[in-house]
Amino acid sequence: MAILAPLLAFLGRFVGKFLNMAFGWASVMVFGRVPQSKQLLVSAVALGSLVWVAVLVGVVVPALGTVLVAGLPKPGWIADSWIRSAMLILAIILPLAVGVAGLFLIAPEDRPKGLSIGAQILRGYPYAGVLAFVLLFLIVVAPVRKVRSLFKRWEDAHIPVMVKPGGYDQVADDVEAAIDRAGLPIERHAAPVVLELPSKLLAAVGGGSVKRLVPDKLLVLQNRQLEVTVHPTDVAISGDKLSVARSRAAIASTITFTAAHLTTSKEAQEVEDALREIADAGTADADFSPVDERIASLSVPHDEWEVLYRQRLQVERDLRRAAASGGGRDGKGGPLQVIGDAIQRLLN
Repeated sequence: MAILAPLLAFLGRFVGKFLNMAFGWASVMVFGRVPQSKQLLVSAVALGSLVWVAVLVGVVVPALGTVLVAGLPKPGWIADSWIRSAMLILAIILPLAVGVAGLFLIAPEDRPKGLSIGAQILRGYPYAGVLAFVLLFLIVVAPVRKVRSLFKRWEDAHIPVMVKPGGYDQVADDVEAAIDRAGLPIERHAAPVVLELPSKLLAAVGGGSVKRLVPDKLLVLQNRQLEVTVHPTDVAISGDKLSVARSRAAIASTITFTAAHLTTSKEAQEVEDALREIADAGTADADFSPVDERIASLSVPHDEWEVLYRQRLQVERDLRRAAASGGGRDGKGGPLQVIGDAIQRLLN
């Protein structure tokens, strides 16, 4: 028992952490950028989807419904028939509630109008079904892949990203180039179907906005010691300890300037966009005070705040380094070199 207790505690922390990640990933894929003030609503939608599947199974399969009813804690004066009636009502209205919640998660300027509102609400049925399936699917797949890494004595690392619409290929190219620069030769392959399935299913119910985020083919960059899977919302790294450390450092230093956000809330992503504009301008004495004021007043999770602060310092450092060396970011050259390259292209 002394050994079992810490093991159960570890499994509880792992499952809880993974569920939070899975909720966020699947919800972001369907609803896109969501303000921090609505993150609780996103979690409610994901949880409601899981509850709906459990209730639906209990209604459709009476034997399982009996087990569910028997397992529910309830006062003695509540009859089982009342609970069965409540389950039937929930099976009907929960997806509609998911559809209504989805309306409030969509930016006001993008919300449907007129009769399209009803269609959006009815989409709660496929939303709830697919969200629940994807979450349950990931709950099964993630531990299997974790066990695979343990057998290989590999370590795992994740860099959360939110690839911009149409930006997947650029992100994959930038990640591959960063790993190559770190001295880790790597080859590009198509990801296994089991890794592509969740995003494909979400794209099927999420409409055009989600389809723009899902690539035609999910890519895996790998060699014998390293495997990097580029997801639309995550860069997953598995490999031996040294390879993971080197690749993670290389990717983290490059990902700031690719076609992706490193945060999920709308407010934080707007700050990222402002930092990207400053970086693209290439001015060493750029004014960071507006960005600093926004970062100081942001109400976002601490990890997102740290990401923004690190990006802000990185942009300032790279601009000063470029100005001091007369070159541009990542050795691409300064303004004179850019002009020279443009003239050379015209001459050719």
